[in-house]
Amino acid sequence: MSRALPGPPPGGARRVGTRAARERFRGETRAARERFRAGTRAARERFRAGTRASMERLAQDYARLCAAAGAAPQEAVLRRLREPAAARGRLDLAAQSLSLQTCSALGRLLPGAAPFAALALGDCGLSEEGIRLLLHGLCSNTTVKSLDLKGNNLRTMGAEALGKLLRQNKSIRSLTLEWNSLGMWEEGFSFFCQGLRANNFLQHLDLRNNQINHQGAGELAMALTQNSSLQELDLRWNNVGLLGGRALLSCLHSNKTLKRLELAGNNVPGDILKAVEQALDHNQDREAILSEAQNQVNILSKEVLSLKDEKNKQFMDFVDIVDKQKEERARSEKMSAARVSQLQEALDEQYSIMNSLKAKLQMTEAALALSEQKVHNLGELLNAMKQEQNSVAECHFRELQQQKQEGADREGRLLHDLSAASEKNLLLRNQVDELERKCKVQQDQLFQVKQDLTNTTAELKLRAVEAEERLEMEKRRFKQSLEDVESLRVKEVDRMAQHMEASERSMHNRIQRLEAIKISLEEELSQVKAAALTERGQAEEELIKVRSQARLEEQQRLEHLEEKLRLMTESRDEAQNCCLKQKEMVAEAQAKAKQLSLYADGLRRRLDELQQDLDSKEEEKVTEVNKVKVELQEKIGHLEAERTAQDGLREKIAALERQLKALSSNHREALLDKEGEISLLLEKLRMKEAEISRVREEEAQRASFLQNAIMAYVQGSPLGTHGSRK
Repeated sequence: MSRALPGPPPGGARRVGTRAARERFRGETRAARERFRAGTRAARERFRAGTRASMERLAQDYARLCAAAGAAPQEAVLRRLREPAAARGRLDLAAQSLSLQTCSALGRLLPGAAPFAALALGDCGLSEEGIRLLLHGLCSNTTVKSLDLKGNNLRTMGAEALGKLLRQNKSIRSLTLEWNSLGMWEEGFSFFCQGLRANNFLQHLDLRNNQINHQGAGELAMALTQNSSLQELDLRWNNVGLLGGRALLSCLHSNKTLKRLELAGNNVPGDILKAVEQALDHNQDREAILSEAQNQVNILSKEVLSLKDEKNKQFMDFVDIVDKQKEERARSEKMSAARVSQLQEALDEQYSIMNSLKAKLQMTEAALALSEQKVHNLGELLNAMKQEQNSVAECHFRELQQQKQEGADREGRLLHDLSAASEKNLLLRNQVDELERKCKVQQDQLFQVKQDLTNTTAELKLRAVEAEERLEMEKRRFKQSLEDVESLRVKEVDRMAQHMEASERSMHNRIQRLEAIKISLEEELSQVKAAALTERGQAEEELIKVRSQARLEEQQRLEHLEEKLRLMTESRDEAQNCCLKQKEMVAEAQAKAKQLSLYADGLRRRLDELQQDLDSKEEEKVTEVNKVKVELQEKIGHLEAERTAQDGLREKIAALERQLKALSSNHREALLDKEGEISLLLEKLRMKEAEISRVREEEAQRASFLQNAIMAYVQGSPLGTHGSRK
């Protein structure tokens, strides 16, 4: 008996595994988010603890430097260094009278990375040497972004130190110099303006109440023409006057970064103030337009990055699906190999059973030959008995004739002898009758054996018909299962079609959003045309720079996208090759299954031939068997046992055929599922490529439209027509 083969995995196992993988992925994502939040909180705590430790070390270093200089550290400074505000990134020493030793120690501690970003030194009464030492230390500082020096009565040396600070420092973004009277020292203020001209990092400058006259305003205006980072300048309550206001107004024609300029309390005429406000408004509009354009570029780049991420994610999902398919294929190959080995074992068992049947058949043939020999011997014995009876009768007949010829005298004796002979004859006749009865009985027994054999053959035929009917029922059940699988496949195809329609609707909505963005961009472009009539001359140079930069960025982006697209096509080709290999392996498995089915059919035909030979042999045995009822019954028992074994073999063969059919159907379903998934992924990849090409075309059209609009705007402007007339 062959072992029971394991059934194929259910059709929904892959979907259950996919849902479980998704749940695991979501759980891992949530856990990663929680870990990220916990790590962020821990990093913040570590940063605060590190800042507190750094401020403590800074206080200790300050005390050590003061002790090395032979002076006692100031308690107020130590207290401010240890305050929580200092741990949050701000060192407030305002209204503290700092000694020269304290300024020297702080100047030696400030270079490099200080543990605070804002430094307040307002109203500290700093001396010239003290301010020089502090600013010298700040020249190489990389962390302080805000510096407050208001109310320190800075003079020439302090102004020169400030100019040096502005030339060398690259981290300070805000500088407050209120109430310092820098304008009184022309030479020092000139050094300060030179440092401001060379600085490209400062964004906010407060020069209120510094007694700046029109000459200082002119120096400041010359510095602003070269400065490209300052955004806010406060000159309230100075003495700029008309000439200084004009100088500042003229510098605004070349300075496009200054967005706020306060001139209240400077005796500047109202028309100049209005002109300054208009120029600042133009700068603000220009900055807003550039920032908006940059935001739009950032939005588009984010969209492109999101598309890239989505495509990469889809590619990774596709790679995961391919890996899963490979694993499933390997698993199915292992299962098919195991089933083939089991089938081979079953076939080997059948071979052994067939060999045993052949041996039994040879033994029965030998027994039949032996019984034929016995029947032949019995026939010879019967002939000998008949010949002996004939010879005895002839002898009696001759004796009677001799007795008749001898004479009448011997009549009495002969009568006596005749009576004896008649008695003997009667006895012989009785023996002959007994033999004839025995022959009839044996003929009746032979007829009964024939009838039993016919009954057994009829029963065998009925069993064969029942087996065929069961086979037909199994075929119909298999057809019904195939129809159920086909209906499931149709439902799955409908579900995938609905998913594709939903994705198409989402893509349509995204296209509508992009068209709305395009319309808003066109409206903003029309607004830019109306608002930038006074800036056409300077816009040409900036347009050339922006255009070249945009071209470079667009070329880099296109090259990057083309590289990504090439990698995606290569990965798609690899996936297609893998799918082709899977198809070839499935075809080989199907061919092996067909060969096994053909081999099983050959075995079935061979069994039918053996059955026919056995039936013919049985018919021959029935015609030749006589007087061997016990032996025939034993042989019939053996034959019935062999027939039951053959029925078991037929059932095994039918079970093997059903298992082969189930295997082929499972392989066919897996192949169809894999082909459907591959076609779906290829369709998604094609849609994503079409979407990327469409986005690229829209970006190119938008860039060309913007370029044409700006060229038309430049050509239609008064400056452009004036230049063409010249």
